[in-house]
Amino acid sequence: MKRVFSGVKPTGHLTLGNYLGAMRQWAAVDQHRADALFCVVDLHALTVDHDPARVRRLSRQAATLLLAAGLDPRLCTVFVQSHVDEHARLSYVLECVATDGEMRRMIQYKEKSVRERERGGSVRLSLLTYPVLMAADILAYGTDEVPVGEDQAQHVELARDLAARFNHRYGRTFVVPRTTVPKVAARVMNLQEPTSKMGKSDDSGPGIVYLLDEPDVIRKKVMRAVTDSGREVVYDPEARPGVANLLEILAACSGGDPADLSGAYASYGALKKDTAEAVVEVLRPVQERHRELCADPGHVEEVLRDGAERARAMARPTVDAAYRAIGLLPAVSGAEAVLNAAR
Repeated sequence: MKRVFSGVKPTGHLTLGNYLGAMRQWAAVDQHRADALFCVVDLHALTVDHDPARVRRLSRQAATLLLAAGLDPRLCTVFVQSHVDEHARLSYVLECVATDGEMRRMIQYKEKSVRERERGGSVRLSLLTYPVLMAADILAYGTDEVPVGEDQAQHVELARDLAARFNHRYGRTFVVPRTTVPKVAARVMNLQEPTSKMGKSDDSGPGIVYLLDEPDVIRKKVMRAVTDSGREVVYDPEARPGVANLLEILAACSGGDPADLSGAYASYGALKKDTAEAVVEVLRPVQERHRELCADPGHVEEVLRDGAERARAMARPTVDAAYRAIGLLPAVSGAEAVLNAAR
């Protein structure tokens, strides 16, 4: 059976984009067809300025929403990254295989470092190196497939490169993974800035639908979505990104095709109304299940504890093998030391 790994970063409240672009696919398809691991990658949240209490709060919320979205601990492994030491152990080893040039070519580092320099500041070293940690997240589990949005595909390519380079230099140790990207709504765009992704870390709240937004808040945000010049409802992502975004969201919620749906509307208002109601309905069961899980926090803690134990057992053999392959001396237990001395 193929092994699948993916995760969410607790740097903000999870959004409609996270759900339509990833989480729903994980629950409906991936956990049934593969040996799947889904992780709250909290170590990645430390690469930027952050409030420790907020990171903990958002990590718990993200884990709860993964379960509310339909991930079943009987079918997949749900855990928190920092609960499994093998991620950090392997990350340093892979840093010894990666190059400075590779890190500096990563799009997110380039964009964020430029913004910070323009403000007179600087970025943390961990922002430069975190793609290697992401590679460790993937490679530690012998992952075959990584279902991610298009904006993360570059990082999976890095994981592929590092795996192949390590295998070539030190002997076959890692599975070389591949990226899988959902065909529809793989990248839901901001309702106020339809050429930008609906990111959970953004400040422009009116353009972002959060998974825990109240129905009336969702309706208001969608009805105020930026559209395009003209009145005809046409699916044209290049020329009319605002309308195209609404059509893609509606298609993802209803199971239709964006181009086909465009022919059913004579006005932007009607499209917005139907899109808003579709979003409300698709998030309703998630929000209901989230409330149930919040009423039983012990259950979520048990799922994460069990998930970390399973993940650790899967990752440790690969990470130990990587340590041996790259030349590190294996640790010897007390009992083994006594036996060696007796010999």
